Amino acid sequence: MDENNSMNKKRFEMPDTYVILFLVLVATAIATYFVPAGAYERETVDGVERVISGTFASADQNPVGFMDVFLALQTGMIDSAGLIFLVLFAGGMFEVVERSGAITGGIMSAVDRMRGREFMLIAVISVLFALGGATGAVANSVIPFVAIGVMLARALKLDAIVAVSITFGATFIGFAAGFLNPYTVGIAHSIAELPLFSGMLFRIISFIVLVGVTIWYTWLYARRIMKDPSRSLMGILEDEGDEMEMEKPPFTLRHKLILSWVALALAFFVFAVIQFDWTTNHMAAFFIVIGLVSGIIAGMNYNTLTLTFLEGCKNLVYGALIIGVARAVLVVMEQAAILDTLVQALSVPIGVLPPVLAAIGMFIANTLFNFFVPSGSGQAAIIMPIQTPLADMVGVTRQVAVQAYQFGDGFSNSIFPTSGPLMASLAVAGVPWIKWAKWLLPLFLIWSIIAMTILAIGVMINWGPL
Repeated sequence: MDENNSMNKKRFEMPDTYVILFLVLVATAIATYFVPAGAYERETVDGVERVISGTFASADQNPVGFMDVFLALQTGMIDSAGLIFLVLFAGGMFEVVERSGAITGGIMSAVDRMRGREFMLIAVISVLFALGGATGAVANSVIPFVAIGVMLARALKLDAIVAVSITFGATFIGFAAGFLNPYTVGIAHSIAELPLFSGMLFRIISFIVLVGVTIWYTWLYARRIMKDPSRSLMGILEDEGDEMEMEKPPFTLRHKLILSWVALALAFFVFAVIQFDWTTNHMAAFFIVIGLVSGIIAGMNYNTLTLTFLEGCKNLVYGALIIGVARAVLVVMEQAAILDTLVQALSVPIGVLPPVLAAIGMFIANTLFNFFVPSGSGQAAIIMPIQTPLADMVGVTRQVAVQAYQFGDGFSNSIFPTSGPLMASLAVAGVPWIKWAKWLLPLFLIWSIIAMTILAIGVMINWGPL
C-alpha cells in the first residue's frame, strides 16, 4: 500500500513561466498594502525622461484591489501591443524563411564544402548559428537543428556535446550579444528609451569576442576527442553507414536569393533606424515585408504564404504574450506608486558601489533572476523598468544597463535547467544535463569574466546611445 502511494505521488514540476509571473503579480499586489508609496522627481533631457537622484519623497498609499490585478493583465497587453506584435511578426517572417528550406540548405552546403577541414567546419557552423541568435532569426527554433549538429558530429567522429555546442550553444551566445535581436535588445531599448539597436558597434565587438572564445573552447574539446576518443564525456557518435548517405536538402539559387534578401533587408533596417529614426513599430511592419518577399521568392502561393506566416506567429504566441503579463507587474507597481520605492531600496546597496561594480552587480542580479523567468522578452519587461532609473541614479549609462541585462539573461539560458530550449536541445542530442553542465561550466565562467570586462569598459567610456 505504501509502495503504491509513493508511486502515485507526483514528482515536483517546475512552474511554467506564466505561473511564476502571475505569482509575482499577486505578490506585487499584496505588497502594495505594505510597501510605502513614493516617487522621484523626473526631468526630460534630450527627449528622454530621467529620474533626478536624491528627490525621492513619500506619497499617499494606493493599494490595488482584486479586480485591479486582472485589469492590470489587460492593461499590460495593451501597453505592450507594439512589442507583442514585433515578436509575432518576427516569428511569422522567420517561419517563411525556414519553411523555404534556405536555412537548412545553407547549413548543409557549408558542411559539404568544409569536409576534411574540421576546425573551419566547426567555426563556420558556429558562426552561422551565432549570427542567427544575434539577429533573433534562430532562438527557440534552434531545437530541430540540433539533429543536424548530431549528424555533423557523427561524420567527424565526435560526441553529442559538440553537436549541442555548435548549434544550441552558438545560437545562445549570439543571442546574449544580440546586436540586432528584437526579442532582447529591441525590447530593452524600447523600455529604456534608447534609439532602437543603438550601440551596435560595441555589441558587434562583444559578439566577435564571445563567439570566438566559444569556438576556441569547443575546438579544444573536439581536438582532444580526435586524438583520444576515450576523453569524450559522452562517447563518440558511431557512423551509421547508409544512414549518413541520406538525401541531403538542396541549396538552390532560390535559397541563396532568400538568404541574400533577408541579409540585405536587415542591413537596410539598421540604416533606416540611424537615418530615418525607425522604431519598434517600423521593424514589426518591415518583418511582414521581409516575410512576403521571401515567400514570393520561394514560390509559395498566397494561401501557403499566409498560413506559413501565421504558423510562425502562432509558434511565438507563448513568448509574445509573456511581455504583456510581465508588463502587468509594472502596471500594478505604477498604479500603487511603489516602483520608485523599490528603485530607492535597490539603489541603497548598489548606490554605494562605484559605477563599474554597480554594472557588474546588475549583471549578476539578472543572471540569478533568469533562473525563475527564463524568457528574454519577459525578463526585459520586468527588469528594465526598474534597472533603467536605477542606472540613472548610480552613474551607469542606460546602454550599459541594457547590456548587463542581455548578458545576465543570455548566458544563463545555456546552463540553467529551467531553460526550455536547453533541455529540449539536450533531449534531441541525448545529452544528460549533468554532463552538459560539467562541460559548459568553465566556458560559462570565461563568458562571465569577459562580460564583466565589457561592462567595465562600457562604464569607463560612458557608452551611450551611439
